[in-house]
Amino acid sequence: MEVVIVGSPEEGARIVADMVEETVREAGERGATLGLATGSSPVLAYRELIRRHREEGLSFAASRAFMLDEYVGLGPDFPQSYHRFIRENLVDHVDLADDRVLGPRGDAPDPVAEAARYDASIREAGGVDLQILGVGTDGHIAFNEPTSSLASRTRLKTLTRQTVADNARFFDSPADVPVHVLTQGVGTILEARRLVLTATGEAKAEAIAQTVEGPLSARWTATALQMHPAATIVVDEAAASRLELADYYRFVQEQRQRAER
Repeated sequence: MEVVIVGSPEEGARIVADMVEETVREAGERGATLGLATGSSPVLAYRELIRRHREEGLSFAASRAFMLDEYVGLGPDFPQSYHRFIRENLVDHVDLADDRVLGPRGDAPDPVAEAARYDASIREAGGVDLQILGVGTDGHIAFNEPTSSLASRTRLKTLTRQTVADNARFFDSPADVPVHVLTQGVGTILEARRLVLTATGEAKAEAIAQTVEGPLSARWTATALQMHPAATIVVDEAAASRLELADYYRFVQEQRQRAER
């Protein structure tokens, strides 16, 4: 696991955008398959990618994307749906066709069958080249809440009270937040060829400390990234504030930068 500690959220966003751009350019005409996260964590990175598209010609025309999750009961055009979120924060501003951005259908009549269909569709597409992740305050990735199986597949999941409270800011009231979701499982996420998790702020510090330095545990599902051969954690100083080995991670960064000069 590579841990990158940055001085500001904007610097972290540029690093995440660098990884996306590298993935897109390496894929060339074949087209990259990106895994897109929603929520506040990746928004600055998406803004940087939009800037690069507009000002530097970075094209997503050959790419496609898979989303991590969706609220049960919300169709793709619902204001709080994650498909709507990703359109407003990325897709509508770059040359990535909307029909090449796939997510589980929250309004599917049979959520269990929809979860299985969506999981299979990722495999059939050849898997995800680079998966962007955020992390919840309780250490969850996607909507794999504490005690989720680290081998889990895309499925129907019930949110914790804390996650409902954390996401209430996107709704008129906490009572409007759906408590059921369709989410990629931890096992599904780990099949991506590269992972990058980004987090900022003191509120994420405990989750990051557990993710990077804690024991592998379903209590903090993000710890599963410890098992991935190509996982990068990008955090600002506040989110890194509880890392016991922060000085070591900074030393590793310094040596890498020196070698690249």
